[in-house]
Amino acid sequence: MEVSRYKNILSRAGLLSVILLLSGCDFAVLDPKGIVGIQEKELIITALLLMLVVVIPVILMTVYFSFKYRASNTTEKYDPEWAHSTKIEVVVWAVPIVIILILGTITWRTTHELEQSKPLVTHVEPMTIEVIAMDWKWLFIYPEQDIATINYVAFPKDVPVQFKVTADNIMNSFFIPRLGSQIYAMPGMMTQVHLMANEANDYKGISASYSGGGFSGMKFTAHVTDTRDEFNQWVQSVKHKKGALIMADFAGYRELAKPTEHVAVTYYSRVPDQLFEDVVRQYKGSLNSIAQDSNTEDLSKVQTADVAKLKEIK
Repeated sequence: MEVSRYKNILSRAGLLSVILLLSGCDFAVLDPKGIVGIQEKELIITALLLMLVVVIPVILMTVYFSFKYRASNTTEKYDPEWAHSTKIEVVVWAVPIVIILILGTITWRTTHELEQSKPLVTHVEPMTIEVIAMDWKWLFIYPEQDIATINYVAFPKDVPVQFKVTADNIMNSFFIPRLGSQIYAMPGMMTQVHLMANEANDYKGISASYSGGGFSGMKFTAHVTDTRDEFNQWVQSVKHKKGALIMADFAGYRELAKPTEHVAVTYYSRVPDQLFEDVVRQYKGSLNSIAQDSNTEDLSKVQTADVAKLKEIK
């Protein structure tokens, strides 16, 4: 009797703990503010509902049969035919197969439509932001505006953004939960993700893959402006910001790339040309990654000497 009482107390305490833990979650993925995130939410909900078609009846039947054929209910006779039941076989095989086919078709179509490297279909001219994952901070480079920021990225709403992503050292993962897909950042490689915000606001960006001691502080703010003019004003403010730094050459970047934790937001009013490409190319064999992006990156940007090395590799 005493053991049952303690079990009851522990079960209630466990339930209360789960409720308290979940109360601190804002479920950002289920409250998207971007076109990609909205489509991903629809896929998640659709998959959940399809799976509940099996889960809910199974739970209800388990409760029903457990109650109906309980030991104390002597009026119900339970004498099953263990050898074979065609009806049961049809149900337990047909229903899951149909659900899997439907779910597989929806998932295949949606995931191909949301392929991260595929540009978003829109009449608005896209912009490019280059992202470098370092230990343990994020460097955002604006190649068209010739500025850079640490742990802070800004772009206008309703404008598609092409994020070109790489890592300086260890593999990482770039993720803005309310806007959509995460993408891996890998040394010597360039990956891409296309996102677009529907609402002007500040959104939390995180590193979605553990990358060492400073991982917990590797966060950034994604600031979405209401208009492109407001974004242009922000760019000008960075260029003339008091205290903004100038990254003169690759040596200056290497100094910045040294491992540091909980780095404050930093602005660079000028960065070296093709810094992102230089970071990718610092690893052997990385030229293939840049060359494969010929649909979005003009191969003329790859220096003559580098092209010669690429031919040697091939």
